[in-house]
Amino acid sequence: MKANNALYLKKNTRAQVGIGTLIIFIAMVLVAAVAAAVLIQTSGTLQQKAQSTGKQATQEVSSNLMVKTIEGVRAKTSATTMSETIDLLKLKVGLNVGSSPVDVNQVVISITDGTTANNLVYAGNQKSYASTGNDDGNMTPFSSSSASTNLGTLLTGTTTIGTAFNNSDHYYTVEKIRDEDASFSQSNPVMNTGDLITVYIATTSYTSAGAGYSYVGSTSVSGLKSSGMNLVPRTTVNIVLTPESGAATTADFVAPSSYGVKETVQLYP
Repeated sequence: MKANNALYLKKNTRAQVGIGTLIIFIAMVLVAAVAAAVLIQTSGTLQQKAQSTGKQATQEVSSNLMVKTIEGVRAKTSATTMSETIDLLKLKVGLNVGSSPVDVNQVVISITDGTTANNLVYAGNQKSYASTGNDDGNMTPFSSSSASTNLGTLLTGTTTIGTAFNNSDHYYTVEKIRDEDASFSQSNPVMNTGDLITVYIATTSYTSAGAGYSYVGSTSVSGLKSSGMNLVPRTTVNIVLTPESGAATTADFVAPSSYGVKETVQLYP
């Protein structure tokens, strides 16, 4: 006889209830909330770091100095009695298109003639050479109003910060050429787009310092101080301008084979 096999589905309408189920539900909600909070916090931190990195990257590529020309000036007593070396460099410096403002007070200039290397800071910089915790690192004396006075002090003066040293191998000075918004000064040397300045770097040789020359360009001098440089003809010179942020600017040149009777010599470009 054939068996009668019937299938029956069991209907169960009961659900889990009670404190145990409630605890599990709350735990799942808490875990989801904590996970969401971690994700939100992480994404916020990443966004802030990305914005900061982007800002710094923009400054690195946009804050850029441009050396337009470099002239060399020989010390002299008269139009016919001149030094055999270049004793002062005049760099005409501007900003690249789209550059952010540059604080010249924080620009470090490195110069070498292949034998001597000097790292120079702005004459009004109070921190770089200062003793710890003090603001006495600027060139002595520094004028907050007169660029010509600072140039004379650069060429002939000394500064004592712990020990005495020549201004010519520690500092450089500047003078504005174009400053439409009148924002550039000796005490606040901040360059904006369109500004143009002259940077003075002393390269007085030991021979010139002892020769008793009376003038460097139109600046009357008495007692030139040696910078350690010796820019005789055919000297290869490397100059690097490093701002606080942004790319460093390099200018290289080789001095002419003879200075002849020229007081001012075009060196770059």
